[in-house]
Amino acid sequence: MIRVLIAGLGNMGLSHALAHHNHPDAQIVGLVNRSGVVTNADLQGYPVFTDFHSALAEAKPDLVVIATYSDSHANYAIAAMEAGADIFVEKPLATTLADARRVTAKAAELNRKLVVGYILRHHPSWMRLITEARGLGGPFVFRMNLNQQSSGETWETHKALMQTTSPIVDCGVHYVDVMCQITDAKPVRVNGMGLRLSDEIAEDMYNYGQFQVVFDDGSLAWYEAGWGPMMSETAFFVKDVISPNGSVSITEKDKSGSDDVDGHTAVGALLVHRPDGDSLIDLPGEPGHQQLCDAEQSYVLRAISENIDLTRHMSDAVSSLEICLAADQSIRSGRPVDLTGS
Repeated sequence: MIRVLIAGLGNMGLSHALAHHNHPDAQIVGLVNRSGVVTNADLQGYPVFTDFHSALAEAKPDLVVIATYSDSHANYAIAAMEAGADIFVEKPLATTLADARRVTAKAAELNRKLVVGYILRHHPSWMRLITEARGLGGPFVFRMNLNQQSSGETWETHKALMQTTSPIVDCGVHYVDVMCQITDAKPVRVNGMGLRLSDEIAEDMYNYGQFQVVFDDGSLAWYEAGWGPMMSETAFFVKDVISPNGSVSITEKDKSGSDDVDGHTAVGALLVHRPDGDSLIDLPGEPGHQQLCDAEQSYVLRAISENIDLTRHMSDAVSSLEICLAADQSIRSGRPVDLTGS
């Protein structure tokens, strides 16, 4: 039985906690929540802490799940590893490239398991997308976005996230990770543009951004993300991969709106186009958000019990973050960022 401490009970943290609550090989030994209040009925009775470091010392977990705000990820992960625990940390791994490398170096030094929350890696439809795209052969053109017309409680959450992390970093790492799995090439140059579309966020933050990436195999990528009540829901979910031999696209599945969490991962079907004809790959019975979190946490537990080598996983997490942080740097500086020397 693996003793698990969950830090953060927002949308993702709550789902991860429920995954471990229902897993036969996991035992929750503590929940960390700043308010000290747990409202979910299934999680009543577990020890609740308001301070992360006190929870580490008292609960003595084997695994720490970190689903707090991004600026705490690196320090919490290192503290937990130094306390003897393996780690699952929500994306992004850190808010700076130096911190991300510091975390992965500590995992290697202490021989700890470190899994980063790239939930699409556990989604069968997205895994099929990667396989179909790689089968076409490169170089590739990637066109991907995820805009969210958020309001009410979700807009409040987005504003809180933007105190430390822009939409293109918070969401972008998922899709850049998919791009990198398809091309296996190294990024060469990143160029970004962004705009602050609301007086409700800090003057040095933007709630809309887009960027382009050039890879060393000639592949090109475009990604766009925006949050807020002003965002358009027209073409808010574009997922295309194009090559000289054809293209693979996620077709629109019925979505209740850009604010629907389940809709962010839903595929429905893949349209594979080749010059000699098109084919539609139906993908029935897709997992929902909670099922994906269950699968992700099951993988974490297996990584520990089966001693899975996570070297490539950690390297990929740093690479995708590097691209998104370079895009953020480009937006703030107004200049392209060269990655060949990084």
